[in-house]
Amino acid sequence: MTWSPESWKSRPIAHAPPYDDADALDEAVTQLKRLPPLVTSFEVERLKSQIAEAQRGERLVLQGGDCAETLDDCTPDVITRKLKILLQMSMVLIHGAQRPVVRIGRFAGQYAKPRSKPLEKQGGKELPSYFGDLVNRAPFDESSRKVDPQLLLEGYKHAGLTLNFIRSLVVSGFADLHHPEYWDLAFLESASLDDELREQYRATVEEVSAALRFMQALGEQTVDELSRVEFFTSHEGLNLYYESSQTRTVPRREGWYDLSTHLPWIGERTRDPDGAHVEFFRGIRNPVGAKVGPTASGDDVIRLLDALNPDDEPGKIVLITRMGAGHIRDGLPPILERVQKEGRTVLWMSDPMHGNTVSTSSGRKTRDFDAVLDEIEGAIAVHQGVGTVFGGVHFELTGDDVTECTGGAEGLTEDDLERNYASLCDPRLNYRQSLEMSFRIARSLQR
Repeated sequence: MTWSPESWKSRPIAHAPPYDDADALDEAVTQLKRLPPLVTSFEVERLKSQIAEAQRGERLVLQGGDCAETLDDCTPDVITRKLKILLQMSMVLIHGAQRPVVRIGRFAGQYAKPRSKPLEKQGGKELPSYFGDLVNRAPFDESSRKVDPQLLLEGYKHAGLTLNFIRSLVVSGFADLHHPEYWDLAFLESASLDDELREQYRATVEEVSAALRFMQALGEQTVDELSRVEFFTSHEGLNLYYESSQTRTVPRREGWYDLSTHLPWIGERTRDPDGAHVEFFRGIRNPVGAKVGPTASGDDVIRLLDALNPDDEPGKIVLITRMGAGHIRDGLPPILERVQKEGRTVLWMSDPMHGNTVSTSSGRKTRDFDAVLDEIEGAIAVHQGVGTVFGGVHFELTGDDVTECTGGAEGLTEDDLERNYASLCDPRLNYRQSLEMSFRIARSLQR
């Protein structure tokens, strides 16, 4: 079928923002089409080549960041802390997996969120739901919750500012990777941490330190190259007006590129092969991610692959499983076996966050560290049993000291959640929980 950046408009659109001013929307989209791309096709193709290597087991992918970015969090401190924890986690995973790590941030565009209901009710008052800062704002008042097409432009501008700062940090050799002793390893002193596990963590830190000191001893150029790590961006491609307005052809390359990000992904609720999102993403040259939840069957996944990658191009498809700790060991094997039987080329990643969300007695959403870890360990074991490649992990996390997920060595409980619960949508691992999680995953990979 004929494809264009606008052909998605002929398909049913799941979780579409309720824009009520068509003229204002057209004006915002027209402005976006005239603005420069946020990323380049060269970067997109480089990421695709690295994903192809990860599909063969030659790399591991670490993807992480906020559940939903906000425009107000486009500040140096917030961006720096987010970058720092991803860098530190990647160093631990490199040690554990003995493979290079591809670093992909959920940032510079993660401004849109699906909502199960278009309206939200509080205290007898009903307003549009919060669809992310790309659509409206979080405060529960009429002005903030008004769906505003101009926020498409604000999201673009803040994504550009974020990307510019990240690129500047990376080029300048940001993050003191040569001194893991400066990392916040306070969780190692927790009384709840098993002594054997504590010693394994400390041994890992020392081995990473020794390896970096060795690299430093080799000469200044090698250290500089080690520090200048690559970072790629990703976000859920939920708002198709935003995505299609940044989709264009480029000189000396065939096809269309969505240049709002390197890796857009399709959510569990928008992966219908007959829907607008799959229609849009089947036509772009970017690598594309797709979330796969516990309701998916092998047939569902094959239909999705037929639509998104009929030619089975290496590096093109990332399947991100999000089944929950209680379903991963039974639900994942049939899908892996079906895709393996069909001979399809995909990168398998684990999103252990979304399938393990629970609500407290007060209605606060949270996730338990042990459940998150259990899903990852279950996924690794299933891949080993089936004979497929476990390719990476996908986290909602922050470099800040929030209290949104329970558990971990610091022992956060439900009573601690209100101390610093900052997420506007889903709970994230905080800095120490994220770093501890990387040690636990590295340990599983070593086994």
